[in-house]
Amino acid sequence: MINPTDLKFTGYRRPDGRFGVRNYVLIIPVDDLSNAAAEGVAHNIRGTMALPHPYGRLQFGEDLELTFRTLAGQGRNPNCAAAIVIGIEPNWTNRIVKEIEKTGKPVAGFSIERSGDLKTIEAASRKAKEFVHYASEIQREPFAVKQLTMSTKCGESDTTSGLASNPTVGRTFERLADAGATLIFGETTEVTGGEDIIMQQCATPQIAAQFKAAFDDYQNLVKSQGVDLLGSQPTEGNIRGGLTTIEEKAMGNIQKAGRCKIVDFLKPAEEPRKPGLSFMDSSSAAAEMVTLCAAAGSVVHFFTTGQGNIIGNPVIPVIKLSANPLTVATMSEHVDVDLTGMLRMEMNLDQAADAALKLLERTINGRLTAAEVLRHNEFVLTKLYRSA
Repeated sequence: MINPTDLKFTGYRRPDGRFGVRNYVLIIPVDDLSNAAAEGVAHNIRGTMALPHPYGRLQFGEDLELTFRTLAGQGRNPNCAAAIVIGIEPNWTNRIVKEIEKTGKPVAGFSIERSGDLKTIEAASRKAKEFVHYASEIQREPFAVKQLTMSTKCGESDTTSGLASNPTVGRTFERLADAGATLIFGETTEVTGGEDIIMQQCATPQIAAQFKAAFDDYQNLVKSQGVDLLGSQPTEGNIRGGLTTIEEKAMGNIQKAGRCKIVDFLKPAEEPRKPGLSFMDSSSAAAEMVTLCAAAGSVVHFFTTGQGNIIGNPVIPVIKLSANPLTVATMSEHVDVDLTGMLRMEMNLDQAADAALKLLERTINGRLTAAEVLRHNEFVLTKLYRSA
């Protein structure tokens, strides 16, 4: 049985002491109007990556705060070596720049008003070139498992998810938590029917109360709309895979937490405050939740799938695990860890966790995941309200 403390991790040390497992120079548009300029810079300068998105204008309240937190979080993420922020006007641009500056890494902001796209792209491209030279000289160095922050989610779940792949992540997280790693789990909508189990795993009554309040907010929202979630929760893919109720889906989803105590409750895109497993109030939509995890500082992600979700992310490598024989056979290019041996009784839970940890070590040290190789760079913001 593999002890995570015996794994050899190497990464890129950032000025705030955290370690990244990738080394990106990100071009972050503050709003949808700035996507073209951000993509223009990324086109000009090799070694940069833009994160276009459709929001950022006329948002307000917690919806706007979440957008700021999510965008700033990409630049704060340890996988980001340096960042360029581009917005239509200076105030919101500078707000995101200041949040990234707190990490000590290089960051620069540019506003398009009174300059136009062409001048903005030129100035930002020159600065991005400097940042790429800076990033290219950072060398990998060893780091300990207690310095690792990672996350998990499931998607297109089916009966094999709850039987095999999700328990594999749970057993892996138990070992990582014992070794001092910082872990993120969530999907508030997908624990419906199992919320009492989540509350029992919370380390304190206060954490349980915070979780329950967020869970109740979701339930009240659904009731206020007078809708039937069947087909959305569980999804059509879940139903095809044998999960006929949200309660069945929840029982499988919760397995990813293993027997870990939940040591903290996080708002969407909020960075963990302590080692161990934290529950993040988060969307269950695949790309949204992984984007929130990246904003929270996760540097690598376990994603389990039954029917075959193909999600990736531009900032954090997404390791895909599946125990569905049909999915592994027909969608093999998307699967990093084949767990079908569990259903054939050829692999027990501890052996499956060993396989996940071995692939985690290789990914942290530079192996590209299937999603990375296939250019799955899904970056999707979570939106709470209609725009003003």
